[in-house]
Formats: sequence, C-alpha cells, structure tokens
Amino acid sequence: MVAAFKAGIVYAIIVFAIGFVFGAIRILFVAPRLGEAIAVALEAPLMLFVSWYGSRWCIDRFNVSDALSVRIVMGLIAFAVLMAAEADLAFFVFGRSATKQLGSYVSVSGAIGLATQVAFATFPLIQAWVRND
Repeated sequence: MVAAFKAGIVYAIIVFAIGFVFGAIRILFVAPRLGEAIAVALEAPLMLFVSWYGSRWCIDRFNVSDALSVRIVMGLIAFAVLMAAEADLAFFVFGRSATKQLGSYVSVSGAIGLATQVAFATFPLIQAWVRND
C-alpha cells in the first residue's frame, strides 16, 4: 500500500507540473483567441494523454500492485494531491478563495477541467484491467 501512496503523490506532481505549463500556454495564448471553454477543450486531450502515461510510469516505477483496492488508493491520493495543488495555486497565485475555486467548476470550462481530473484519478484503476505494453 505504501507504493500506492508514493505513486499517487508522484503521479499528481508530474501531471500538475505539466498541466501548469499547458495552463500557462492556454491562458496566455489560446484562450484570448478562442475563448476559455474551447481552450480547455483543446487542452483536455493533451492532459488525458499525459495522465495516462504518467500513471503507467508511476505504476511501473513504484511497482504498484494490480489489486483494485491498491489502485483505488493510488487514484484517490493522486486526486487529493492534485486538487490541493490546484487550490493552493488558485489561492496563492490568483488570490481566489476556496469558495470561488469550487464555484469555477460550474462553468463549461470548469466542468471540462473537473471531468479531466476525475478521469486522471481513474486511470490507475483502469490500467489494472488494461495493460498497453
């Protein structure tokens, strides 16, 4: 179970770091031209790709068991770390309150982002059933 905790934390950090770069590009260059919802919709498949392979890498690197309970723990830890990192970024960088951050998920772009994050959390579990090597 320790491997699931470590893998979940590293998985979240990897995806958050890459998402931070993609997010900066989205906010600075894509959203002003195409709108926020379209920009997020274009970013989502890229983040899902990164998440899928980031999850696989962490599972292999930390030798995470295929047991469903272990994979669920990895996904939940990763989701909690990712959401905490996102909330911290929103608060410390953008000055957004927790209430405002939660409210942002009601918008179209927020819902797309949240759906992508939920998919991110399920990838370790799905990969217990589907190996692509």
